[in-house]
Amino acid sequence: MSDAKHTPVMLAEVLEAMQPKKGEVYVDGTFGAGGYTRALLESCECRVYAIDRDPNVKSTADLLAQEYPNRFLLLSGTFGEMVELLAREGVTSVDGIVLDVGVSSMQIDTAERGFSFRKDGPLDMRMSGEGLSAADIVNTYDEEDIADILYQYGEEKLSRRIARAIVEKRKETPFTRTSQLADLVRSVVRGKHDGIDPATRTFQALRIVVNDELSELNRGLEAAEQLLTSGGRLIVVTFHSLEDRIVKQFYQSRSGDTRGGSRHFPATENAVPPTFFLVRKKAIQASENEISINPRARSAKLRLALRTQAPHAFGG
Repeated sequence: MSDAKHTPVMLAEVLEAMQPKKGEVYVDGTFGAGGYTRALLESCECRVYAIDRDPNVKSTADLLAQEYPNRFLLLSGTFGEMVELLAREGVTSVDGIVLDVGVSSMQIDTAERGFSFRKDGPLDMRMSGEGLSAADIVNTYDEEDIADILYQYGEEKLSRRIARAIVEKRKETPFTRTSQLADLVRSVVRGKHDGIDPATRTFQALRIVVNDELSELNRGLEAAEQLLTSGGRLIVVTFHSLEDRIVKQFYQSRSGDTRGGSRHFPATENAVPPTFFLVRKKAIQASENEISINPRARSAKLRLALRTQAPHAFGG
């Protein structure tokens, strides 16, 4: 269903960071329900290329294309592919890129997509509708691999106990529904787990693996470095520590601040010129007012970096 007036998390902060200007070109790498794209198009006579792998966003995109003819285009794919996707449209540089990383509220709210542990639906979690599903993982992976996934991508302390329970339960009945898995996890992790639903971390871990989200984020950051013109703005909104850590380390590495180092983006020897400038080192967080209206904003962090004139770090 289209939601033309969808308001994404930290919209005001994203617009303030982007500072959209007439004639500029922007990329919304995570189109979703179109909230950031619409706000950019409304702000001035700019052009927006939106990217999404989810085929269900097409109806929303079609409405925007009618409303803003010749100023908006949806590209089907992932933001990690943005260099290639934009090249097909004859675009080799842009003035700003915004990424809202993770699952969209539209996907969570649609039970049939299988992302929600609060609503029963098929155990799917595929953003594109293609490839390995969450059900495939819990029904076929061995216990150790499931435990590793839950620990590494969900930071789940009880990963081994949950994995053992999954393997035992699937001997009786394969997992096909989100409620089956959520109920099992809750039975293992009784009560609130660090103040959140016990199923939260398990579902997060499976979703990340199913959609290759962390590797996709790495590719997206590198692609943004290639595309942004001097002074161009890279805005990334994250919702959990794994994502934010990757963005923070990328920004540190590319701005010459290598105090923490990064296994994802190692600093180049002999001090190559910084490709990004950090306007501020700390992440921007949602206001208390927004959090009171939209609790999902509580974990959101926005990081902004400006592209310098230095060649990107990947050659070519």
